Amino acid sequence: MTDQNPPRQGMIGRRTLLKALGVTGVAAATGAAARTGTAAAAPTLHDVIIIGAGFAGITAARTLREQGISSVVLEARGRIGGRIWTSTLAGQQVELGGQWIAESQALAMAELNRYGIPLVGDPDAFPTISYYPTTGGPQTFDFLSANEHFGTLLNKLFEGSTSYFPRPEDPLYARDLVARVDQLSLRSRIDQLGLSTQDRMWLEGYTNAYAGGDSSTRGLTSMAQWWALGGHTHAGWDAQTATRPQGGMTALLTRILRDAAPDLRLNSPVTTISDTGTQVNVTLRSGSTLSARTVIVAVPANIWRTLRFTAGLPAVHSAATNYGLGVPNVTKFWFRTSGSSGRVFASGKPGDPISLLLPQRVLSTGDVLSVGFSENASLDVTSRSAVQSALQRIAPGVTLLEHAYAPWGRDPYSLGAWGMRGPNQLLAQLPAIQQPHGRLAFATGDIATGWHGAYIDGAIESGIRAARQALAQL
Repeated sequence: MTDQNPPRQGMIGRRTLLKALGVTGVAAATGAAARTGTAAAAPTLHDVIIIGAGFAGITAARTLREQGISSVVLEARGRIGGRIWTSTLAGQQVELGGQWIAESQALAMAELNRYGIPLVGDPDAFPTISYYPTTGGPQTFDFLSANEHFGTLLNKLFEGSTSYFPRPEDPLYARDLVARVDQLSLRSRIDQLGLSTQDRMWLEGYTNAYAGGDSSTRGLTSMAQWWALGGHTHAGWDAQTATRPQGGMTALLTRILRDAAPDLRLNSPVTTISDTGTQVNVTLRSGSTLSARTVIVAVPANIWRTLRFTAGLPAVHSAATNYGLGVPNVTKFWFRTSGSSGRVFASGKPGDPISLLLPQRVLSTGDVLSVGFSENASLDVTSRSAVQSALQRIAPGVTLLEHAYAPWGRDPYSLGAWGMRGPNQLLAQLPAIQQPHGRLAFATGDIATGWHGAYIDGAIESGIRAARQALAQL
């Protein structure tokens, strides 16, 4: 696995910066001045400080730059990206965080078009074998037939979404109808469907994976909005995990960073944010303090609770961070499996230590690279034998050769994976959670209006909005 520990603090040179950005083969500097948290802060009142160098934070920095406003970006990690993390396995580029962009995601597509980056797929990874759970254990099924049946289950789960989300980019458009379903968790919705034991096993195992292990904790409307944004169809749903940007997610973010040209300071975790009414003082773990006329807090919502806001947080923000908008316990894997195992798709039942296995590409050796997810906090993700045993629980006969992993639930700067609202939270949070608080604006895909939580489209939306809110303070 790629080392998650930040590099030693100190001034970093151009080559080290490019490595920290997670980009290989980049010949030109990004234009961002990077330094680390131990550098002495200049006694200057900055225009804007942005806390977090993910897609939300860097998009905000570029939006400000386009209006002639410079920014300082403070990033706790030794790399940019946040919950985006481009790495390698078996000599191949892999995404240990968010990885997919669909053509239906307008803001993300606009970024790709702006920088001339195409979407690519992996047609050679079509499954040759699929496993689904049964009462007698995992069984093989014809992939196309099983996928078609699973589509009927998703249609049942989201039945009615065309009425309550007729304009899914504006989830409150049919507010009265949304109010009838917003109280439902994914599990309580499944309870309404009267499914057979096997069908329930298939559907609940799948929704548990999205919900971080327990579908009773996440709202139907959160997942249904993604379904609606994809066109209310199974084909549109599958398209959301079918294509990725050529060169990787971090390569796209680096292009945005180059245009943003902020004063980027890596290894700079923040502890305290003090809004005095006329300026905001930001204290780093190193003890140094920076000041700005306004601050954009561009970290995952789960991280708000780890920061000290001396002026407090609005009730809606406090409720969201204490609940944990980012789903817990999730570890994302990349597996290299023996070619003799085939291109395996597998979906687990509730409680399985690995919930999903998705083939992605075939290597020249015939071995297969696949993505997997676990929501089991007790799984020893560092142990190949433990992971092999967990894989065989859902896909007997799979031979694991090596793996990489990112345990997002244990990451101190994310404390969870993608954002996903709980029951009753759509109506309770929007639009209040998107509003500034004093001289603070908030940017994270977790609070986006459209492609919230799991997609960079929502992070881009949120970053643009927060930048405009910051501009209004200047």
